[in-house]
Amino acid sequence: MQDVRRYHALDSLRGICAIAVVLYHTHLVGSITDWTFFANADLFVEFFFVLSGFVMAHAYGSKRHLDFSHFLVSRTFRLLPLHAFMLAVFIALEFLKFAAYKQGFGFNQTPFTGMYAPSQILPNLLLLQSWTPLTENLSFNTPAWSISIEYWTYMVFAATMLMASSGRYLLWTVIALAGFTLLYSQADVLTVYAQKGLGCFFAGALAYAFFNRLRHWVAPGFVLLSVLEALAAIAIWAVLTSELQQKVLAASAVFCVTIVLFAFDGGALSRMLKHEFFARLGRLSYSIYLTHLAVLFFVISAFMVVQKKTGAEVAPMLGDIRYLDTGHVWLNNLMVLLILLVVVSISSATYHYVELKGQGLGRQLLRRRDKAAIPVR
Repeated sequence: MQDVRRYHALDSLRGICAIAVVLYHTHLVGSITDWTFFANADLFVEFFFVLSGFVMAHAYGSKRHLDFSHFLVSRTFRLLPLHAFMLAVFIALEFLKFAAYKQGFGFNQTPFTGMYAPSQILPNLLLLQSWTPLTENLSFNTPAWSISIEYWTYMVFAATMLMASSGRYLLWTVIALAGFTLLYSQADVLTVYAQKGLGCFFAGALAYAFFNRLRHWVAPGFVLLSVLEALAAIAIWAVLTSELQQKVLAASAVFCVTIVLFAFDGGALSRMLKHEFFARLGRLSYSIYLTHLAVLFFVISAFMVVQKKTGAEVAPMLGDIRYLDTGHVWLNNLMVLLILLVVVSISSATYHYVELKGQGLGRQLLRRRDKAAIPVR
């Protein structure tokens, strides 16, 4: 019988990681966004890949046969509606930038050029933008690079389901090792994004296979799990703030262990993560991840307008990064909090009116397919 349990602590961790990615892309002088931990929080995208592999292996890995059309529809309508919606938002933003450009107000680059060129729209719609050196891998909504990799990695995963269970595990191991080996050797075979995605996703699938056996062998108690969960959190902090050369590989290994531990849902941190506040962040995590750069665009634009009108250095360029600065550290930290509140509020709207609507449409299509497949008597 298929195991249908949900991993509540892992769902919540997904939301916390999404918030950390928002802080990675937010730059206010002297605020918590300057902490080394958040300066490396882009590594949490690897956490998303590992967790996706874990969840896909949980949902489908033990099935003898995969209904590919059902899988394709459910995965497509899980990812594509919000991605397409945000792509439309970023195209609209280019038109706004073009109008401002005509009025003499310049941004970091000319509208509809480079990563925002019209030629990048079709690869984004097909979720192919991050797989090939022929496209701008980070075009339009930059975080969508991982959605590009994840979607087609789902299809690779579905292909592995054609094999028997033992063969699947072997193939998952080969793909994970190949991805990490290419990443370590800096081989120019796939894009670095594809290497990370494939390696982490299938490492996550293997982590589930290990967990599935482990939970039948041992039943760790509350105290032991509490200690191990705390150690996992410390290990994540240590890796992200370290000077390791292969930080992606180290983080991926720590994420695999962390996910296995929190999958037991039995320690003190797991209990805390089951609180509705964290559960809600988990539900909104995909929207938080895909909407936050659009929010930051408007915040940064507002600061740039103030800087141009007043001459005050409220939007300085420090290196290649546009920082924001109100002139007071406490006010900068307050701005960070306000940005997070706006992102979460907008994400709540996109979750209900784009994500859920898209998933509902996918389920409707599947019901029609199933109804049409019933023979007439």
